[in-house]
Amino acid sequence: MLCTNDFPYLYQRGSVFYFNRRVPSDLQRHYRCERIVISLRTRSIKAARVKSASLTSQLDEEWLTLRWKKQETPLARFLLDEGSANSNAPSLSQAKDIYLSAKGADKPKTFHQTVERSAKNVTSIVGDRPIDLYTRKHANLVRDSLLDRGLSPSSIRRMFGALAALLNFVSKEEGCANTSAFSGVYLREDQRMPSQKRQPIPNETILAVQSECETIDDQARWLVALISDTGMRLSEAVGLVKADIRLNEEFPHIMLRTHPWRRLKTEASERLVPLVGYAAWAAARAVRESGSDFLFPKYCSEDGCKSNSASAALNKWLSPRVPNGCVIHSFRHSFRDRLRAVECSRDIADRLGGWSVNGIGQSYGAGYPINVLHEWMSKAICHGENTPQQLHLEKRLDSMV
Repeated sequence: MLCTNDFPYLYQRGSVFYFNRRVPSDLQRHYRCERIVISLRTRSIKAARVKSASLTSQLDEEWLTLRWKKQETPLARFLLDEGSANSNAPSLSQAKDIYLSAKGADKPKTFHQTVERSAKNVTSIVGDRPIDLYTRKHANLVRDSLLDRGLSPSSIRRMFGALAALLNFVSKEEGCANTSAFSGVYLREDQRMPSQKRQPIPNETILAVQSECETIDDQARWLVALISDTGMRLSEAVGLVKADIRLNEEFPHIMLRTHPWRRLKTEASERLVPLVGYAAWAAARAVRESGSDFLFPKYCSEDGCKSNSASAALNKWLSPRVPNGCVIHSFRHSFRDRLRAVECSRDIADRLGGWSVNGIGQSYGAGYPINVLHEWMSKAICHGENTPQQLHLEKRLDSMV
């Protein structure tokens, strides 16, 4: 039982008094248990209160010290390590500017945001120091602080990867040493959250979504339909222009290539994408209705692609129509399964989806002709036969020409 409200950590078991206090959640990793329970070895309420007050004061001081060690106070980042004055290396904020100036010219906005955010996290926690004076202790403090904030281990791992690349580049440019503090930072196994594998969308659900796209018949739905039967990445589809679409050729297709407003993920991403099924319908509708050179002007212009905005809007619309865990990118996973279902070879599947191909021999020659790619795309999407859906779409396309 608790004695009084003034001594909430004091209770009595039998005739002996005990001290019982819960460890704060942000400090539990420093302790073996969630509560500190100690026998005060006294039956005197007066003595128990004195001992309880003393233990409470000691814990408050100890927890304050632990929090200071984690550098979470606004004052700790102003502390200067001994030897800082003797370092000729640029500070992290200066190194960040050097790195972005040299490496960021042709990089997307997300690259700059990642570097800026990573440097800001470090300087706000352990200060803006010369890059050769950061130690593994500083990296561990950053790791612990970000974990306490609720950042996922995978996000922290990506941030440290960006920092390591920044520091390695600038150290070579400036002739600095000892800049490996943020490389290979240890994350305990219990800090590694299991990654959630992206789930494919079932075929019957794809058909239902495509049918609804045809009914609504607007720019966002054309984008969904185009991705659903090509397996393209969202950014690839968003960045298309009318000149990329070849509808009037014997085998309609997309010439997927890099543009100033949209880079491609890998070298293999530049490819020919056959247009069959709902993808052919969506591309024809977008070409016909777009009032600019861009296929989806709502989401793309010469200033860049709004892939994040498109992703948020499309996923919000898809959410009640697809199984839990499925998003717009799940169509790409389904596309790979549809290729497997018709026993498409790995080499052709990689070419159709723009996945990286292995082996020196893969770089020889001009690649598969469009008729071969179109044949396999038709098998995967239309099952190689005139299904009712395919016949219906062909009639729609004929009426649009």
